[in-house]
Amino acid sequence: MAALYVMIPVAVIVVGLAIWLYFWAVNNGQYDDLDSPAHSILFDDEDPAHKEGIQQAEVDSKGGSRDREPPRV
Repeated sequence: MAALYVMIPVAVIVVGLAIWLYFWAVNNGQYDDLDSPAHSILFDDEDPAHKEGIQQAEVDSKGGSRDREPPRV
């Protein structure tokens, strides 16, 4: 019975820590772009059109202009 007096507060602290970590990750943009990393494995790193697309994505993510033409393939 005495173990419960220790285990319950520890469990509450662990759950609180997990919730705090989740909100920290969401606020820091860890879940903003879930598709690009999965699709980047499909492209050859040496392909110039792919490199241009990556550079454009970096510019767009930093608040750059979106009125440029997409890279031609």
